[in-house]
Amino acid sequence: MIASDIRRAVQARIDLPPPPAARAALAPEFGRRFVLIGDAEEEFDWRAPLRREHVSTRAVATLPAATRRFNDAGVVPTYVVDYPVVSTPESAAVVRAMVAAGECDVGTQLHPWVNPPFDEEVTPANSFTGNLPVPLQRAKLHALTDAIEAATGVRPTVYRAGRYGIGPATAGLLAEAGYRMDVSVRALFDYSAETGPDFSRHPIWPWWIDERLLEVPLTAADTGPLRHWRGLHRHGWLRGPLARTGLRNRAALTPEGVPLVEALAVIRRLLADGTRLFSLSFHTPSVEPGHTPYVRDAADLKAFWAWWDGVFALFAREGVTACRPDDILAAAGR
Repeated sequence: MIASDIRRAVQARIDLPPPPAARAALAPEFGRRFVLIGDAEEEFDWRAPLRREHVSTRAVATLPAATRRFNDAGVVPTYVVDYPVVSTPESAAVVRAMVAAGECDVGTQLHPWVNPPFDEEVTPANSFTGNLPVPLQRAKLHALTDAIEAATGVRPTVYRAGRYGIGPATAGLLAEAGYRMDVSVRALFDYSAETGPDFSRHPIWPWWIDERLLEVPLTAADTGPLRHWRGLHRHGWLRGPLARTGLRNRAALTPEGVPLVEALAVIRRLLADGTRLFSLSFHTPSVEPGHTPYVRDAADLKAFWAWWDGVFALFAREGVTACRPDDILAAAGR
């Protein structure tokens, strides 16, 4: 049981890192594992302002083939799906079939600008769900949760805020709706310049937000000889030069924008540091060229799959095996 003062410290301000006492103690027999979370969402122009009309989910049709590639590698991904995916009959049927076949798990991803009720303006600030009035957050969350259950037959218990946009009320709303795990924290990254959350000081280990809600952040690491100078990230004008010179860079475990060689270096360093749980991610529209900046053509798609092959091969050599959210919850002991 986490003491009430620790729980308040975790929930009071999301830009504060959790206290060490909140850290989840994974059972020894859990070993070293990795989990794969895919953001299953609509296609839109990443360079343009967000629009409610952008709700195409055509790329979901290619997701079963991609999922089989993951399954062949011993990985059962968790797809956190948003409202356009489960409210469009064709894409909902695809997800339902994969869940029924045991090829993937399903969770929730809330993109507020395409998730009813539509009581807010579409603005950059309102794209972070945690910035919305709490009653509206609750209404959107329940609308999406119910839609996922109706579409797949599964009541989701894993949540990711679109754009990682959690807020002070998120944990309470998730607990109220029966969620057990949040995967919204992108450790080391700061979205405060866009009115989003600041995770720059957050750890990569899992922690208990309260007695029943576990946070499993996306895995990232600072690289380069200046990686211990954490405050450098706040100087935006320095980030580009530091990254280009290799002096300091942030690398998340995703094939989107992170070269394979850099991802492998991060994994090796974190293994040496004793990291036992790795959380990897990607956006599902990337499995078909033309929908994200990361996979624009066939060559990019080939590199996308080469990234996964390389990462899975390193994990296999190091004895790091795939797991699912329920495995993490069981190992964390609640």
